[in-house]
Amino acid sequence: MSVGHRKGSAIFSGFRALGLYSNHLPHVVRYHKRHREFYVVTAVGKCFHTYNVKKLGIVAVSNALSGDITCLAADRMLVFVAHGTIVKAFARSKEVVHTYKGHNAEVHLLQPFGDHVISVDRDNVVVIWDVQSEEEYLQLNFDKMVFAVSAIMHPSTYLNKILLGSEQGGLQLWNVKSNKLLYTFSGWGSGVTVLQQAPAVDVIAVGLASGQIVIHNIKCDESLMKFQQDWGPITAISFRTDGHPVMAAGSPVGHIGLWDLDDKKLISQMRNAHTTAIAGMTFVHGEPLLITNGADNAIRVWIFDAPGGGGRLLRSRMGHSAPPTKIQHHGQNGQQILSAGQDGTLQSFSTVHERFNKSLGRGSINKKKSKKKGLQYDTMKLPPITAFASETARQSDWDGIIACHRGYLIATTWNYQKTSMGAYKLEPERFHKDRGLNVHATAVDITSCGNFGVVALSTGHIDVYNMQSGMHRGQYGKEKAHEGPVRGVAVDGLNQLTISVGADRLIKFWKFKSKELVHTATLSSSPASMLLHRDSGMLAVSLDDFSINIMDIETRKIVRKFSGHRGQINDMAFSPDGRWLVTASMDCTIRTWDLPSGCLVDCFLLDSAAVSITMSPTGDFLVSSHVDDVGIYLWSNNTLFNLVSLRPLPSDYEPPVVTLPGTCPAQDLDSPEVDEEPSDEMIEYESPEQLGEQLVTLSLLPDSRWKNLLNLDVIKKRNKPKEPPKVPKSAPFFIPTLPGLVPRFAVSEGQNAGEQSKIVNLGVLAQKSDFYMQLEDALVSNNYSSTVRLLKEMGPSRIETELRSLAPEGGGSLDVMQSFIRMIGSILDSKRDFDLAQAYLALFLKLHLKLISEESTLMEEAAKVLGPLEETWTHMQMLFSQSLCLLGYMKSALL
Repeated sequence: MSVGHRKGSAIFSGFRALGLYSNHLPHVVRYHKRHREFYVVTAVGKCFHTYNVKKLGIVAVSNALSGDITCLAADRMLVFVAHGTIVKAFARSKEVVHTYKGHNAEVHLLQPFGDHVISVDRDNVVVIWDVQSEEEYLQLNFDKMVFAVSAIMHPSTYLNKILLGSEQGGLQLWNVKSNKLLYTFSGWGSGVTVLQQAPAVDVIAVGLASGQIVIHNIKCDESLMKFQQDWGPITAISFRTDGHPVMAAGSPVGHIGLWDLDDKKLISQMRNAHTTAIAGMTFVHGEPLLITNGADNAIRVWIFDAPGGGGRLLRSRMGHSAPPTKIQHHGQNGQQILSAGQDGTLQSFSTVHERFNKSLGRGSINKKKSKKKGLQYDTMKLPPITAFASETARQSDWDGIIACHRGYLIATTWNYQKTSMGAYKLEPERFHKDRGLNVHATAVDITSCGNFGVVALSTGHIDVYNMQSGMHRGQYGKEKAHEGPVRGVAVDGLNQLTISVGADRLIKFWKFKSKELVHTATLSSSPASMLLHRDSGMLAVSLDDFSINIMDIETRKIVRKFSGHRGQINDMAFSPDGRWLVTASMDCTIRTWDLPSGCLVDCFLLDSAAVSITMSPTGDFLVSSHVDDVGIYLWSNNTLFNLVSLRPLPSDYEPPVVTLPGTCPAQDLDSPEVDEEPSDEMIEYESPEQLGEQLVTLSLLPDSRWKNLLNLDVIKKRNKPKEPPKVPKSAPFFIPTLPGLVPRFAVSEGQNAGEQSKIVNLGVLAQKSDFYMQLEDALVSNNYSSTVRLLKEMGPSRIETELRSLAPEGGGSLDVMQSFIRMIGSILDSKRDFDLAQAYLALFLKLHLKLISEESTLMEEAAKVLGPLEETWTHMQMLFSQSLCLLGYMKSALL
C-alpha cells in the first residue's frame, strides 16, 4: 500500500473518549431481576452508556452506530435506539440484535409495548413493530395540522391500548390490536410535552407547554388536580413510590419543582439541579432516590432523606457542559488530564477510572459572594480559562496551577490537592489606578520547581510571582518586555532562562533571576503561540503565516522550519523524547513532524478542528479536544507496540479523514470484516550480508568459533581428564551421529551390506577430507566461496586438525598449502569475514611457519597476501584511533 493511500494515521489510532456522560435525550432506568439492581442508560453521541445506580459506575458501553442517537427507550430485555429513520434493538447493552426499517423521517418517540415496539417520526407516522420478526404490525397516519403526536405512553392495566398526546393539546386513546380510536380527550388549551403514569391505576400526569401539570383520570375523563410552574414548559415528570405522595417536575431552566399530591401544593424547589434543561427524571422504584440528566453532560442522583421535602446530591458523574478550551497533562505518570472549558470550570479527567475524576470548580472573584448569589445570578464568576500551566513539585505545599482568563487582567492560582481555586489572584500594581484599560493576561508558565509563576500581559509586560506567597517578584525589561502583546512565555528546566515571544516579532532570552536581557532574535512573521520542551531545549513557535519555527535555546538558532498547515495553528505538543512535534490546526488536520529529519511523517484529517492537544509524558497517548465538542479524545501511540515505518510524506499528500474515537472502539456491524493486506510500510528491514564492497565486514560467527584457535593447546591441557572415563554397566541406546557442530545422524549401512563388494578400495586409505579436496579443486577454478563456507561450519578443534593435515608430513602437499594462502587472499579481497581471515591465517602460520619460510612458492603467495592485509589493517587502525581519541576528549574535556 502506498503512502498516499494510507487508511488513517500511521502513528495514532483512536482509543476512547473521556468526559462524556449525557446529552439532551432523557435517560432510561432499567431493573435487572437477577442482579437485583437498577441501571440508568444515557445516550452519548453515537452510542449509549449503562451505569449502575448504586455507585454510578459504568458497566457497559454500546457499539457505536453510524449516526447520532435521536431517541432512547428500553424494556426488560432490550434497549431500543433510533438514529435517523432507523430503529435498532440492543441486547446485553452492547450489540445490535434487531433492526427496524420503514420510516421516511427522523424517529423522535419510542415506546416498548410487550412483544411490540412503537415508533413515531417527524412526519407524524406511528409504526408498531413486532420485536422478534422485525415486521411492521400496524401503521397509523395523523394529520400534522390536526393531531401532531408529541408524547406517547401505555396506561397501566390497559390491555393493547396506547395514549397519544398532541402539540394541539388533545389526547387520543387507541386500541392497537383492533386499530380503533377508543376515546378523544379535548385537552387544556396547550401542547402536551410529557405523559407519565401515576402510581394509581387510571391516573396519569400530563405536562403542558404552558407549564401546567394536570393529574387526570382517563377512565372518568376528569381532572383531579392542576399545578402551575413558572419556569416554562414541563420537560419531565416522575412520582415517588416509597410511600410519599410526591411528584417532581422538570423545567427548561434546570429547576425541579416538588409537589405534594395530598395537600395539592408545592413543597420544595431544587433550583439549578442542572445548568441546562432537565432532560430526564426518574424516581427509583421504592427508594427515596431521584435520577436526573441534562444536556450539561451530567448525571445526578439525589436522595430525599432530610426534612423539608427537598433532595440533596448523593452522587454524580459530570464532564464539561461547554467545549474545553485548553487541555494539558498533569504530573509525569500520564494519568491525569487537566481541562479548562468554556463553562468556566477547571476539571481533571483520569485515564485510569472515572472515580478519580475531579472538578476544581469555577473561577470566581469572590467565592463567598458567589455562593450567596447562586449560579444563576453570579456576577462574581470569572470568564473561561484560556491558558494555564501546572506543576506537581510543590502541589502538596501550595498552589501548583496558574491560569489566565479570557479578556481578564488578573491571573488565578488553583490547588489540585484541595480541588479548588487557590489562595491568590496575581495582579501587578501598575494597573491599580486605572483598571479601565483594556489589559488582559495572555500567557502563563510555572517553573519546574513549582516556586514561581510567570504571567505575560497584552501590554507587553511580563511579571514574576512567588507561588507560595503570591507576592510580585519583579518584571522583565525596564518598562516592558515587548512592544505589543506577549504571545508566549516559558522558563527552562533549570530556572536559568526565561524566553518570551511577542507580537513585535521578537524572541527574547532573559536571565530568570537577574531579569537581564541576554539575546534577541527576530522572526519572519508575527508569532501566534510558543511551546518549550524543557528536556531537549527545543522551542517551537507557531507563526501567523501557518508555519512553525523550531529554535534550539542552547545555540539560539532556528534549526527547523515546517510549513504545510492551511489554517491557524491552535496548539502544539512535543513527544516526551522531543523527537516529534504534533500540531493541530483550524484546517482540521493533526500533523506530526519529525525533528531530526525535518520531515512531516504523519497527517490525518478530522471532521472538527482540534482546539487543544497534549501528549502523555509516558508517550502512550495523544489527547485532543475539539470545536463544539465536550469530550476529550485519546489516541494511542502505535509505535509503542507495533512496527511502524515512518516515511516523509510528499508535499501534495492528501490526508485521510479519521472519525473521533467513541467511548469504546467503534465496530461497523453492517459490513463484513475484510482482512487487509499488510502494507509494505510494515515490512521489517533486513540488512544484507555486506553493505558495500569497499567496507570491511566481520562475520556473524560467535567468538568461541575463532577467537581461541591460537590457544587450543592450552585449552586441551586445561580440559584433560584426571582419570579415564568409566564405561557404564548398561549404556542406553543412541543413534550414531556424525562429528560436527550441527548434529546429523549417521546413515545406517545395514541395508546395503548385502550389495557391498568385498574388494577393498585402496583410495579409502588416503583419507582425504572434504576441505582438502575442495582446496585442490579451487586451485584450478580459483573459486573459494564453498571452501570458506565449509570452514565456517567447523569447530575450533576440527579446524586445527584440517590445517595440520595440509603439510606434506601430515599427508598434504605444497600445492594445497598454496591454495589455502590464496583462499585467505580471496577473503581479504572481498573484505568479508575479516575476523575469520585473521584467525585462520594466524593458526596456519603458527603451525607451518618453518615450512613456509623454506619454500619459495609459499613465500611468494604469502607476500601477495601481506599487501592487502597491511593496507586494510592500517586503514582500520586509523579509524579506531580517531574514534578513541574523540571519545577520550568527550570524557575528559570541560564542556
